[in-house]
Amino acid sequence: MSEAFNKPRVAVLGLGYVGCVSAACLARQGYEVTGIDPDAYKVDCVLRGAAPFYEPGLDDLVRETVAAGALRATTSLAEGIAGMDIALVCVGTPSERNGNLSTAALYRVANDLRPLLQDRPGPLVVAIRSTVFPGTCEEVVMANIGPRAIVVANPEFLREGAALRDFLEPSLIVVGGEPDAARRVASLYAGLGAEPCLVSLRTAEMIKYACNTFHAVKIAFANEIGTLAARLGVSGEEVMETVCRDEKLNLSAAYLKPGFAFGGSCLPKDLRALVYRASRLDVDLPLLTSVLPSNDAHLKRAAGDVLDLSGRIGIFGLAFKENTDDLRESPTVTLIESLIGKGREVRVYDPHIKLDQLHGSNRSFVLSAIPHIGRLLETDLAGMLAWAEHVVVTQKPDSRAEAVLAASGIPTLRLDRAPRC
Repeated sequence: MSEAFNKPRVAVLGLGYVGCVSAACLARQGYEVTGIDPDAYKVDCVLRGAAPFYEPGLDDLVRETVAAGALRATTSLAEGIAGMDIALVCVGTPSERNGNLSTAALYRVANDLRPLLQDRPGPLVVAIRSTVFPGTCEEVVMANIGPRAIVVANPEFLREGAALRDFLEPSLIVVGGEPDAARRVASLYAGLGAEPCLVSLRTAEMIKYACNTFHAVKIAFANEIGTLAARLGVSGEEVMETVCRDEKLNLSAAYLKPGFAFGGSCLPKDLRALVYRASRLDVDLPLLTSVLPSNDAHLKRAAGDVLDLSGRIGIFGLAFKENTDDLRESPTVTLIESLIGKGREVRVYDPHIKLDQLHGSNRSFVLSAIPHIGRLLETDLAGMLAWAEHVVVTQKPDSRAEAVLAASGIPTLRLDRAPRC
């Protein structure tokens, strides 16, 4: 590890689970690392070459890096950050009684660092590894740490019991904030085999919450499917193992993009049936039961955004998604019903909808919902754009339609992309 001292020197504030693992792994990568913690027990453990808690492999790694002179520890913040280039903040953000996260430790760190940074020749890059809600870096850390620090967000993705492997073989590295500082922090993970995602400060903070909540949703989903399967005499393990073999739609990025509400002839119908049948078996499935109400709430938010628009409203897309003429349970049909009910002037263009070619349940659904839909439909996009004062896009246009929409200059609300908040 003789080359360690040619690299940025790193302070790690907090020698708890995340901090101690991060400090030892960075030291293993050849960095000179100082762990800082007011808890003398944790510091003494590290100085003796031992981890202050159990994590597979961590004891050996701490012992190795301390013996090599790459890792040291102190209870003194002033001593610990002296001469350091980057500080990783790994303090706790536990839950408060009301469910909010506590930022008290971050507040203390920022205020304790402020006077220690005043005489530095250059600013200290401070990377927040703690899990924090979007806006925390700005409102808590940056608001109190002073101008001699550049604050970025660098969330950790470490699982207890597999933390060393997760650090040294990462599937995701995220750094958000001022670009030069973010690149400096990202460089700490060079050679670990993952391309860093350099994003905005608040995006980095939000990504950690998105990951953790997605993991929780996946566990709850598998448990609810398993519970219902067991009640039906079906192997939940076999169901989910088979579901996971589909890496095109199930274990993939498919559907994981914010946009408009879902609809169509399958998803709403099948969710209703599953939830109904479960209720008849006295099986409580709160996650699955909440999906349709969540979709309805999302549609109502979108309707509110559209109602905020003034004047005549043109809508691109009537079917429940692009490249189909299926109108059954299309959220756009529900949206149009809401707009008409509020007395708004609406016209609609969909490249695949021709009313005289609709048959069966597809035709009956739209005529039942909007009996005079024929009067609202435009046969060409140019005609709708010539009439509209605002355009609402509810499904992804093809490249030709995208170009026409862009060239029109008409204010456009995109519901096929991330919704407004």
